[in-house]
Parts: sequence; structure tokens; C-alpha cells
Amino acid sequence: MSRVDAVRAAVRSARTAQQWDPLGAMGSRPLAVLLGAAGVLWALLVSVFDRDVVGSPTLSALTVLLLAASAAVVVTASSPFRAPFPRWAFVLHVVLLGAATVASVAAQWGPDRNALNDFMSLLTATGIVVVAPYRPWRDLAIGGTVLAAVDATAWGIAAATFPHQVPTSVAAFLAAAPTLVLTGASVVFAWTFGGLASRVQIRAGSYSVARADRDGIAASVQQDRSVILGRDVAPFLTELRTRDEITDADRARARAIADGIRRAMVADADRTWFEYAVTVDGGSAESVDDPDGLIATLDTDQRTVVRTFLRAALGSATVDPARLRAVVRRAAEVRRAEEPGAPPDRVEVRLELAVDDSDVGIHRTFDPYFAVLRVTFPDLDVAVRPSSLALRFSYDQH
Repeated sequence: MSRVDAVRAAVRSARTAQQWDPLGAMGSRPLAVLLGAAGVLWALLVSVFDRDVVGSPTLSALTVLLLAASAAVVVTASSPFRAPFPRWAFVLHVVLLGAATVASVAAQWGPDRNALNDFMSLLTATGIVVVAPYRPWRDLAIGGTVLAAVDATAWGIAAATFPHQVPTSVAAFLAAAPTLVLTGASVVFAWTFGGLASRVQIRAGSYSVARADRDGIAASVQQDRSVILGRDVAPFLTELRTRDEITDADRARARAIADGIRRAMVADADRTWFEYAVTVDGGSAESVDDPDGLIATLDTDQRTVVRTFLRAALGSATVDPARLRAVVRRAAEVRRAEEPGAPPDRVEVRLELAVDDSDVGIHRTFDPYFAVLRVTFPDLDVAVRPSSLALRFSYDQH
């Protein structure tokens, strides 16, 4: 395996289920919201009505607040418009759950004999499950192990300080067991999903988007040349066969036809896959402003996402393909005044569409595509206004 292949394999192994399947992660987000809200509500009810040790109301309130903060982090970071789920948010989530565990044990410090109201050992377990679609399996394994260790330590110290019939080691294990079990399940899910998705992508690469585009452009070129031959060349040759001599006018017409074919061939050679995609879906190649052909530097995954959005947008009944405007430039040229240090090999793409719909209707139609674009291009900026949609994103040349 070459160094480049090794790097690509490492990148694929670090991708999350959200990055492989943004729409699937978007669909699972309501579960994360529901589990987070249910956990906070359960902690609140137990803290108020079901503590067999009076303990500290202040620490109980702190526990609920820490759980609420953890749930807010997950709900915010799992939004498809903030994708991908950042590592710092996962670390903060784990830290808040660990702090809530310590606060919960401290809040009911004493001879606690009712395991049913020790809610944190289960909430740390579900806390790993809700982020399983958003982080790679290694992060899940580390975070779950840390939370299990916090559970075992906190309840182990309490069991040793207030001994009962259950040995301290057993109490510590039982406190950590739910988190260990669900962490294992989450790790298996993330690892299996990533492996399957990677293998599917590799197999699909045998007929890549780039090859499909080349085939499509080749077919378009062949069709254009057939039109020229049928419209100009064939009638001209037919006329020549019926004449006794070739005149200067015939020579001039032949030069004009040859110049037309030459211009068509040059235009075909300069045409990018993006211009071809625009024209196929009803737009005009003149609406694409890409003098350096930079759009060709998108990799296969990025090209797939952009073309899928383009096809959906231009095929929508509310979008006028003739009013599409696409500008592709080097980011250093576009943002020279704003960001003097912009990398010279970074490309910025701006798309503007006229949409005969309200901003709510535009979101309803295109939100799933925005979610996928956001995962592929993390700096995606979407401006939605009534009758107008503008997108801006950038990428490194490949």
C-alpha cells in the first residue's frame, strides 16, 4: 500500500456514521433529543421525590443542570447544519456527564440502599449511545471507558465508606456495567458501519463519478459533432457533387464550416463536468463562471454531492435553471481583502439560484441536501431568502 493509499485508508477509518450517511444521522437526531430530555426529566423527578438519603439539594440541582448542559451540547452539535459533530463537543459531553455522576453521588452521600434511584449509571450509558452516529469508534471507546471508570470510582468509594451486604468491588462493577455494555454496542455499531460504508464506496469506485462524467461528456461531444455534420457538412458535400466546378464562394463556405467545427472542438475540450451537468439539467453553460476550470479539482465524493444537489435544484419545479449563476475562483483571489493568508490551493464556489418559493418552502425542499453538503464542505454558508438561494463553500484542490 502506498503512502497516499495509507492516508486515505486512515481518513476513511476515522469517518463517522454521520459523515458516511448524513441523512441517516439527521433522521436519528430526534432520538438524541428525546433521550436527552428524558434523562433530565428523570433526574429531576428522582432528585425531588425518590431520594432515600436527604443529602444536598444544591448538589442535586447541580446534577440536573450538568445533565441539561450535556444534553444541550449534544442537541446543538448534532445539528446537520453544524456537522460534522466536533471532537471538542464530545469531550465536553463526557466531562459534563462525569461531573454529573460525581455530583449525584455526593448529593445523596450516605447509606444509600436503593439502586433504583442511582440514575447516573444508566444516563452515562445512554450518553454514549446518543453520540454513536457522530463520533468514530475510538472516541466512543475512550469516552465510554472514562465514564465507566468514573461510575465505578464514585460508587465504589460510597460503598466502601458506607458498607452493606454487597462487596465494594461488586458495587463498583455494577455501577460501571451499563456504561461498559452500551459503550461496547456503540463501538461495534460505529466500527461495523464505517467498515461496510468504506467497502461499498471502494466497490462503487470501479465506475466512478469522474468516469461517468467523461462518458457523458464524450456522448455530448459526439452528439454535437453529429449535429454539425448533419446540418452543415453533409448538405454542403451533397451540393458539391451536383456542380461541375468549385467556386470561390464554395471555398469560403468550406472555410466557414471548418472554422465552426474547430470552435466546437475547442469548446468541447474546455468544457468541464460541471458545465455539462448544468446544460443536461436545463441550464446554460454560460451561467458557469470558471475560467480556469477549477471545478474539475473536486474529488469523487465532493463531485457526487455537488452534482446531486445541482440535479435536484435544477429539476425542482420552483427553480428556474436559466437563472443559475455559478462562480468558481481561487479563495486567495476572492478573499484577498478579508483573509490575506488564504491558502493558494483552496477553491471557493458560489452558487445562486432563483427559487419561486418562500424561505420556509426552500428549507423544506432543500434541507436534506444542505445536510449532506455541510458534512462534505464544513464551511458551507447558506443564505435563504424568499425567491432566492445562495450557497458558498470552499475546498482544497485534489
